Amino acid sequence: MDNEQNMPVEPRQKPLILLADDDVDIRTLVRLAIEHIECDIIEASDGEIALEQILVEAPDLVVLDVMMPGLTGWEVCKYVKSKEDYKDTLILMLTAIGETVNHMTAPLYGADAYLDKPFDMDEIVKVIQGLLGQN
Repeated sequence: MDNEQNMPVEPRQKPLILLADDDVDIRTLVRLAIEHIECDIIEASDGEIALEQILVEAPDLVVLDVMMPGLTGWEVCKYVKSKEDYKDTLILMLTAIGETVNHMTAPLYGADAYLDKPFDMDEIVKVIQGLLGQN
């Protein structure tokens, strides 16, 4: 049955957000902070899983930790932004490497926004809503 390949893809009712961080506590806190946003949420615990989720699920926004096992967030971001089919995927980088380094590095890899850890939960909600155009 090749009909499935020719069927139009249903547009998403809500944006899909991927939370990619090797720290389960960070993923849980961010999930709880953004649950009231009209969105669906999936998670990844390392860079390789995150990249696989991006390629398979095509999330609208990726909240991406920099320092993860496997691939770093920077490697994932650079790869995603280099591919035509995924270059419009929004990426919010999270890192504890320091504001100056983050400010200089995140844009080099194509990140749409960044936040330094520790961050305020209200701040991450505002940034995510801004990226998704839900201000």
